[in-house]
Amino acid sequence: MEPTRQQWYVNCRDAAGRRRDMSVFVDRGNVVVVSPPGATAVLSPLEVGRLRAALRDAAVVAASRED
Repeated sequence: MEPTRQQWYVNCRDAAGRRRDMSVFVDRGNVVVVSPPGATAVLSPLEVGRLRAALRDAAVVAASRED
């Protein structure tokens, strides 16, 4: 049984400027990024930093689950 899923959220905006969230999680040793509906995310520099941190953390979790 897989441990509780760790999930990270990053604020962003869609192409129309509406507030949205991206999520990052690990599934079977892979890092999964879910973007807002329409597959466009507009990120500020701060949000890019948060996405980078979420991806780094997810990669560490994914690597620890590789067996």
